[in-house]
Amino acid sequence: MLAWQVIFILPAALWAFFHQLLILKTNAMAKTKVKKQNTKSKRIKSTKATLERIRLKAAGVDIGSSEIFIAILDMPVISFETFTCGIVLAIKYLKDHQITTVAMEATGIYWLPIYEMFDQAGIEVYVVNGGHVKNVPGRKTDVLDSEWLRELHTFGLVRSSFIPDEEIRKLRYFMRLRKDHITMGASHIQHIQKNMDTMNIKLHNVISNIMGVSGLKIIRAILAGERSAIKLMELCNEVIKGKKREEVIKSLEGNYKPECIFGMQQALEMWEMYQNKIQECDKEIGELLEKMTQDKPTPAELSKPKQINSHKPDIADLHLLMMKLTGENDATRIAGINDYSLLQLISEIGLDLTRWPTSNHFVSWLDLAPPMHQSGKSKRQRRIKRPNNAGQIFRELAKNVGNGKHNALVGFFRRLKSRSGAKVATKATARKIAVYYYNLMTKGIKFVAEGIAQYEERYKEQMLKSLTKRAKDMGLKLVPIAA
Repeated sequence: MLAWQVIFILPAALWAFFHQLLILKTNAMAKTKVKKQNTKSKRIKSTKATLERIRLKAAGVDIGSSEIFIAILDMPVISFETFTCGIVLAIKYLKDHQITTVAMEATGIYWLPIYEMFDQAGIEVYVVNGGHVKNVPGRKTDVLDSEWLRELHTFGLVRSSFIPDEEIRKLRYFMRLRKDHITMGASHIQHIQKNMDTMNIKLHNVISNIMGVSGLKIIRAILAGERSAIKLMELCNEVIKGKKREEVIKSLEGNYKPECIFGMQQALEMWEMYQNKIQECDKEIGELLEKMTQDKPTPAELSKPKQINSHKPDIADLHLLMMKLTGENDATRIAGINDYSLLQLISEIGLDLTRWPTSNHFVSWLDLAPPMHQSGKSKRQRRIKRPNNAGQIFRELAKNVGNGKHNALVGFFRRLKSRSGAKVATKATARKIAVYYYNLMTKGIKFVAEGIAQYEERYKEQMLKSLTKRAKDMGLKLVPIAA
């Protein structure tokens, strides 16, 4: 072999040798790692996922408009009519088979009378959310639905929805009926505005509330035949005449059409009818509150009630009734909550918030908890569901707080709004208010008052620090106002 051949072959052989050593070392390290993983996995205790029936005296009930289907373990599915006599027979059938608990879906409003009769008969009723017990594909008959509910209930896989007591359910009914009347009355206000726009009368562009005292006087005068803009303007209160005289006169100059006047007349009569219905609801609500608070002590001290700007209930001593109802825990000390909003919350949630173990459970039920759907490192989006009525009330309170005076919650709302948008700010602020409310109803006003005071103090310190830094950047200095 020539010398120059040896010079080239030797480095290649050395490279092949070292490359083989590298491969062997890598394989050894991989085997060691796998061995360590296997050793670690052996330390994990192996358990089997098993299901065990924990409720043997349970039944599943599927509810329809005309029939209910009851499935008992090891028994054929039996149907009963939804007439009262049919429900009585269903209760007897359950009692004969020693059934102590049943599970049914919250189907529209059909479940309510059945729930009440079963509950009065001493049968424990689980009213479950239909979305939580979605059936397996292909099982869409009422018979199979009842059997599926029975299976889930016997294995303890269903969770009962929140059902308030009977008095709270009555209060909820009157409050929701009142809200419906407010909504229907508002639609007739829109009819009045539509007829005004048709006649080019722009009064609602000048006066913020045409159904207030001044607006109603003008509308009734127009319906009575008055067409002079100056005379109509004179019906306004002194504040409007002093600040908006010319604007009101110009807004009342239009083309008065008989058919539009007729439409305004009917819309006004319908609006007045709904106002009368609201007052009747207020009377029923007031009597119910008196009954609910008749055995409760009168608070020694009462705070000044907050102003209610719209839809104020016509109930005497509403603030006193609310304080007696909540055991002197003044929820109106929380930003955004007044006596009317507190009444709405009680009608939806009740007075016993210990049904939720923690505030986190409470805000999750309200759908005010931050969404987090992940498995390991992967995250996925979900369809946003509509919050329940109580959660919607807290969101409305948060919006009012965001438009309110300067305090810690307002600052929190505005910071989030500037960073993440109004939707995120509303939900986060509503969550804070809900946590305050939960703590107040479960731990007392002292606990919440101290927490709010600390939060306000911390907010003031942060604001002072921020203002001092900004002033320094601009070559200025903050000086406290002399006493």
